[in-house]
Amino acid sequence: MPETGYKVIAGYLRTLDGSPGVYRMLDAQARVLYVGKARNLRARVSNYARPTGHSARIARMIRETASMMFLTTRTETEALLLEQNLIKQLKPRYNVLLRDDKSFPNVLVTDHPFPMIKKHRGAKKEKGHYYGPFASAGAVNRSLAQLQRVFLLRNCSDAMFESRTRPCLQHQIKRCTAPCVGKISEADYADAVRDAERYLSGRSTQIQEKLAGEMQAASDAMEFEKAAALRDRIKALTQVQTAQGINPRSTEEADVIALHLDGGQACVQVFFIRAGQNWGNRDFYPRVGEGIEAAEVLEAFIGQFYDGKEPPRLLLLSHPIENDDLMCEALSEKAGRKVEITVPQRGEKAELVESASRNARESLARKMAETATQAKLLRGVGEAFGLDGPPQRIEVYDNSHIQGAHAVGAMIVAGPDGFMKNSYRKFNIRGDDLTPGDDFGMMKEVLTRRFKRLIKDDPDRKEGHWPDLLLIDGGAGQVSAVKEIMDDMGVADIPMVGVAKGIDRDAGKEEFHRPGARPFALRHNDPVLYFIQRLRDEAHRFAIGTHRAKRSKAISATPLDDVPGVGAARKRALLAHFGSAKAVSRAALADLKAVDGISASLAQKIYDYFHENG
Repeated sequence: MPETGYKVIAGYLRTLDGSPGVYRMLDAQARVLYVGKARNLRARVSNYARPTGHSARIARMIRETASMMFLTTRTETEALLLEQNLIKQLKPRYNVLLRDDKSFPNVLVTDHPFPMIKKHRGAKKEKGHYYGPFASAGAVNRSLAQLQRVFLLRNCSDAMFESRTRPCLQHQIKRCTAPCVGKISEADYADAVRDAERYLSGRSTQIQEKLAGEMQAASDAMEFEKAAALRDRIKALTQVQTAQGINPRSTEEADVIALHLDGGQACVQVFFIRAGQNWGNRDFYPRVGEGIEAAEVLEAFIGQFYDGKEPPRLLLLSHPIENDDLMCEALSEKAGRKVEITVPQRGEKAELVESASRNARESLARKMAETATQAKLLRGVGEAFGLDGPPQRIEVYDNSHIQGAHAVGAMIVAGPDGFMKNSYRKFNIRGDDLTPGDDFGMMKEVLTRRFKRLIKDDPDRKEGHWPDLLLIDGGAGQVSAVKEIMDDMGVADIPMVGVAKGIDRDAGKEEFHRPGARPFALRHNDPVLYFIQRLRDEAHRFAIGTHRAKRSKAISATPLDDVPGVGAARKRALLAHFGSAKAVSRAALADLKAVDGISASLAQKIYDYFHENG
């Protein structure tokens, strides 16, 4: 067994100098325990080489350290950025880790003579003006509904816009001015777009003054219908401003980030202030441990949170962080402009932070209550199914198909924090030799693919990806078939339970089947029974949703999808010109050449594809 502890760490001191850089602490199996940055590597590592004076968490980490790795950098800022990249990539046990890192939605006003307004998530590749981020899809959807009600902008796709011959329902319910059929001029529509962009930039009072002036002018000119329409827009805008609640008066653009720590758990609440408006808030529960300091949690959170997001001009924090100068420099470099970090003590900014702190405290209390309930349910599951202890990872499997068509397998995962949606998996059933509707064959394919991957990626079962319990939708036959599959793969030690409906198929009369044991049922009002039903229903929901998505994709597919060189834009041009994929397949070469955007060589390829494959 290799030596571990502070003496091992002390052995590295003679090879280190005062350069900035990143260090990794590894255990006896060469797994990364911790990633840290240092302005001075030698000084930082010498702290770990002391036998005493450490918190319980750091002392435990030092005891487990068998080796270290070092990487020097040119600047301290570079070390900070590298540290955060490595933490996200390696997920070390002793680092603070941001677990929920989804992208945030924006509002996009597209680049078009009659721009469309829509929700956008992900990389900003599409041309147009972006406004955000918003805290959630719900916050964006509410803003879009308000914008449509006030400014009457279209939300249809370009393809639909170009194909309309009469106004759609959106025009009839006064949510769109129907630019697709010429009900509004390009200049007037552009005015409405400019007003919407002013609103998104926080200049809504200017818009009201402008609309009021236009309404008065229309009334003076006795254009009463136009004046009434403008009055309705002013009224809608007033309602929007009232519904938005309290917006900061002196804070134009900021993220308000507040932390609450309790019992080794943390909640970080982020409020998004853009254009002087509150665009929603989101809570996060980073992985932390007992005895960790607020400064370390917040610094790690900020570094990881803005890894793939553009930071605002100002961050308002509830607690100071250790390296605020480095973090400011790193975020400014990322944004291409100055980013400030401050911990406000008084005034409106301090009130914003206090509000975020209160939300963080309340959110963590709710989360801890839910976690306690979940822990009790998992203990109940362990007792009901005779497991060695409460399961930490339950995997539930289900299949979905229609007479064997568009078959998919689905796996959902639950654990101490509830449903672990990042771990859900879908499996497109590939077996060519399967009989349509062969549920046993489908389950065999899903489980074989799942566990072959696990055996390859984590043979020692130390990464936390192996289940403690498998739940299968089915009775004794299904369970024995699954046991046979698992035995063949050499993973027969994982407990499994089949969940079958009772004789009259009523929910609440489920029977549970285990290999080599008599089936049994739980009391009708047992919370564990409701929990199992919830797991099974979630697996069924996920399987059905995956199946429908696959079926929809197949239904909307056209033969043009497989033609080399024909992407989305050219496919639209061909369909607009000929009306259908079938008409494209029958078109003469000369007709194909006449389509906008289709070159002579591509027309020849399309013609050859259909006539050689026809």
